[in-house]
Amino acid sequence: MSRSLRPASLPIAFALLTSSAQAHTGLGGADGLTAGFMHPILGPDHVLAMVAVGLFAALLGGRALWAVPAAFVGMMLVGGALGLRGFAVPAVETGIGASVVVIGAAIALGWRWPVPAAMALVGAFAVFHGHAHGAEMDAAHGALLYSLGFALATAVLHGAGIGLGLLASRPGLVRAAGAAIALAGVVLAAS
Repeated sequence: MSRSLRPASLPIAFALLTSSAQAHTGLGGADGLTAGFMHPILGPDHVLAMVAVGLFAALLGGRALWAVPAAFVGMMLVGGALGLRGFAVPAVETGIGASVVVIGAAIALGWRWPVPAAMALVGAFAVFHGHAHGAEMDAAHGALLYSLGFALATAVLHGAGIGLGLLASRPGLVRAAGAAIALAGVVLAAS
């Protein structure tokens, strides 16, 4: 593999190292800080989307470095509260899959979005991710710690994306990583 393709392959490697079967089990046991932290880490769809948000923020630069990830985390917590309270959000898994493809494509195409528009885009997708987390929560036990756990894991994954984006020696590498993320999203949707 050429040296220039290695950074672009990292999101796919993250996806291959995680297990989608553990991401949305619906089997309970989703309480406490550790369970909340592990939920996004164990789902390739979540990992790819959250790293993509960080890469998108790095591509945009400036205040987007904090505002875009903050919008995602904030709206994800709103979605989590909806899921915890049993409010139905239609097509959650489709929305999560679309987030990977759309945000990856936005990076790949090098779209220079205004920060508020980028915040709105990632915030809309974050509701789906949050709902998936919230629907797994045990409302009676540890919902607050579970929420803190998935918010922290999300911030770590955003930080990884920002770090990769800022460390890339050329903007083309970030765009290639976006293309890899979008392609991985298509593959996940097809499986």
